[in-house]
Amino acid sequence: MNFIHPESLSFWTLIVFVCLLLLLRAFAWKPILKALKEREDAINHSLEAADQAKIEMANLKADNEKLLAEARIERDAILKEAREVKERIVAQAKEEALEASSKLLAHAKVSIETEKKMAIAEIKEQIANLSLDIAKKVLTQELASQVKQEKLVESLLNEIKIK
Repeated sequence: MNFIHPESLSFWTLIVFVCLLLLLRAFAWKPILKALKEREDAINHSLEAADQAKIEMANLKADNEKLLAEARIERDAILKEAREVKERIVAQAKEEALEASSKLLAHAKVSIETEKKMAIAEIKEQIANLSLDIAKKVLTQELASQVKQEKLVESLLNEIKIK
């Protein structure tokens, strides 16, 4: 076998190919496979992280919905309490107004009764004065005739009407 002749070209090609394969295996395939393995691991890790993030997002969403529901319940409770306080204040104001009006009415009745008594006392005083005036007139007109005096007093009393 002559290694320089063209028929040996296939032999040399085979040798160069095998050497190239060994070199590629030693220096290229291992780093390429290692890089592919690292990339595959990174992709798997990223997918796991994405799944974990998706689960956490679902948990956060559930927590947010729970917090919203609690906030709504608390809001409703506060509104209900506010309505109750408003109704209590309105009822208390009505009660105080009724009490004040009752006191005012009672005071007005007492005042009216006092003024009525004062008016009656004044009327009695005027009647007494009129009676004295009548008696004076009767005495001055006719002291001798008692029948005339009684008729005069009766006629004067009939003219005065007390209500």
